[in-house]
Amino acid sequence: MEFGLTDEQLALQEAARRFAQEEIAPVAASYDQSGEFPREIIQKAWKLGFSSTTIPEEYGGGGLSSMDSCIVTEEIAWGCAGFGTSIMANDLGLTPIIVAGNEAQKKEWLSACASEFTLIAFCLSEANAGSDVAGMQLRAEKVGDDYLLNGSKAWITNGGEADLYTVFARLDSSTRHEGICAFIVPADAAGISHGKKEDKMGQRASDTRVIHFDGVRVPATQRLGAEGEGFKVAMRSLDRTRPPIAALATGIARRAMEESVAYARERKAFGQPIAAFQAVQFMLADMAKEIEAARLLTMQSAWMVDRGLRASKNSSIAKCFATDMAMRVTTDAVQVFGGNGYTKEYPVEKLMRDAKLMQIYEGTNQIQRLVIARELLRG
Repeated sequence: MEFGLTDEQLALQEAARRFAQEEIAPVAASYDQSGEFPREIIQKAWKLGFSSTTIPEEYGGGGLSSMDSCIVTEEIAWGCAGFGTSIMANDLGLTPIIVAGNEAQKKEWLSACASEFTLIAFCLSEANAGSDVAGMQLRAEKVGDDYLLNGSKAWITNGGEADLYTVFARLDSSTRHEGICAFIVPADAAGISHGKKEDKMGQRASDTRVIHFDGVRVPATQRLGAEGEGFKVAMRSLDRTRPPIAALATGIARRAMEESVAYARERKAFGQPIAAFQAVQFMLADMAKEIEAARLLTMQSAWMVDRGLRASKNSSIAKCFATDMAMRVTTDAVQVFGGNGYTKEYPVEKLMRDAKLMQIYEGTNQIQRLVIARELLRG
């Protein structure tokens, strides 16, 4: 068992940390205020190999492991979770192609996304089918050698900015899990339109929208896996992408802790820095121990993914623990800052708003607990 990073991973971590410090952190507050999508900065991240990280080398990608991806994600999230979500959404959107695509699909799409800056969106959730994925209503009708997609997807990250979608739709209305198919769909396909950009509480730099599909024609050659295997494709994809979600939460929390330590050293009350008070020290200590635990759980689940082990339980544990932890840590950070923490002049209120979404997307933490319990009871 080895807890240290390799020299290559340390170099990757340092490069991602420098990018977050120099390119993201200085502008995070302004993008949070405006809600503007930071396309140019995300493109810089792609050029440096921090986006679409998991495309295998044989298709022109960096071929980073899940562990490597988590290292990058934590650093980017330290700078801004909204940027981090937009950047890592590419790997989420590409994962169904990686886990279920045939060789022709991989050569066509993975190679294209490795050679040219492309934004990808993972289209799974719907307005009435978030936690209940099998209840989706987007229909796929078989017409000759094609499929026609009709319906809508909701809460889609990169939805209005993406060049490519991986879309999940129901072929057979009489079944639930068994009636779902997965497709690769170019965002400029006829019949696709976008809803308004959601005005979110946090992670405002990321683009989140409803996507409408009105008779969108998709060739059968762009179906991922066999008919009816879409639910399995989605779950296999999420098992692989939940460790980076946990890493993103860890990055948010680490930033909150570092801001709290610096502020506690400078802020004085009763004639001394508030860092001298045990009540503040205990909050800082709790932050540190929870962040360390979250990072270890994240790395364990990423290690399992990289070795092809069944990671459903451990990925859900990491995602659930780390995102709940980020909410606790950022809430305590606001408390350490007191009244200043409740103002936008200081960064911790944004970190708290950003952290909340982590408990909701890619499977709410209530769903993660169901997954964990199901895995335990299976024996």
